[in-house]
Amino acid sequence: MTVRLFHVSDLHFGAEDQSALDWFAGIVRDEVPDAILMTGDLTQSARAHEFEAAAAWLESLDRPVTIEVGNHDLPVYNPVQRMLLPYRRYRALERMLEQPLDIAGVTIVPLRTTARLQLRLDWSKGFVSRRRLDKAVKLIEAASDDGLVFVTAHHPLIEAGTRTRASTRGGERALSALVKAGAHAVLTGHVHDPFDIDHRHEGREVRLIGAGTLSERVRETRPSFNEIRVEGRAFETIARVMDAPDERL
Repeated sequence: MTVRLFHVSDLHFGAEDQSALDWFAGIVRDEVPDAILMTGDLTQSARAHEFEAAAAWLESLDRPVTIEVGNHDLPVYNPVQRMLLPYRRYRALERMLEQPLDIAGVTIVPLRTTARLQLRLDWSKGFVSRRRLDKAVKLIEAASDDGLVFVTAHHPLIEAGTRTRASTRGGERALSALVKAGAHAVLTGHVHDPFDIDHRHEGREVRLIGAGTLSERVRETRPSFNEIRVEGRAFETIARVMDAPDERL
């Protein structure tokens, strides 16, 4: 049995590419993936109307979805709300937000990498708290030994050689803990370009997989998403690029 997961990221409603969204929705309708893994930056400025549009679009796909929070999903123009109620506007998407999934031998474990504030000027960069990491590790350890475990996060935990950097604080420590717990891959967004890297840590291998964007904020790659095909304990990543050939990463 082949499990097909669509890994999509950085939709940036408010700066979305409608043609790219329509292209993706058409593929979902025609191919019916087992689940959609959305790794953050659902909105551009965390405005209420952006979340409403994103929620309506995701609901229309009619597939199991889990969503990570991205740095653009925290309030930009309301500092009080950012400090006190940073995720309030996600209520329309509550049932999808950071939801662990179990799909035919694949366990999806969420890991939040955003922070409402940091002791540095650029709060868009990644941060992994010990509390969030401990929660993810416990979910990994509870997963079946016979299957695969994919961790979903917004920021790459370590740099992947892309034009945009994540600069994730606590990322290396987090990756070490996730690998030791038994994670097989970490799926992320933020950098707007796809990648699939084999990374070895203390004799164990983990795949670091990044998705592109379906927004107008492209980098080196046109609008794209990843299809991850799983057969048993083997899996491959295919970058599906709008108006271009698919690319096995």
